[in-house]
Amino acid sequence: MNLDEAQRKKVVEWIGEGLKLSEIQNRLTSELKLKLTYMEVRMLVDDLKVMPKDIDPPKPPPTAEPAAQQPEPPALTPTSSTPAAGAVKVSVDQITRPGAMVSGKVVFSDGKAADWYLDQTGRLGLMPKDPGYRPPAADIQQFQAALEAELAKQGL
Repeated sequence: MNLDEAQRKKVVEWIGEGLKLSEIQNRLTSELKLKLTYMEVRMLVDDLKVMPKDIDPPKPPPTAEPAAQQPEPPALTPTSSTPAAGAVKVSVDQITRPGAMVSGKVVFSDGKAADWYLDQTGRLGLMPKDPGYRPPAADIQQFQAALEAELAKQGL
């Protein structure tokens, strides 16, 4: 990285403006006709003994905070009209199913069981133990809410 003093000052100026390394890389190519890899730009910035400004993480929208403090959705807690035995129960596998990011088991309100998984694209899949079984629509909503809560408990 043989940059002259004027080029080095230009890079320091760009960092002062808050540009990201990839943006500096693009400007080096477009304005100074220097083709550097991203890693070379990182080393250049390190050699210049300057640090890019830390970008403040985006703040959550104001409506997100109160929602996080609300109690669990009522669908997750059994009510007096729904017996505890009829609730949807979700568990997460200790060893994830091949090809999935996370997997587990679910027992629906009618006692029927299924395996579930989330693939790498975030799609949710259900594999019932009984071929052709379709859980009731209310159970699907309850399952999704219970799954979200279970994954959040485990930090997933």
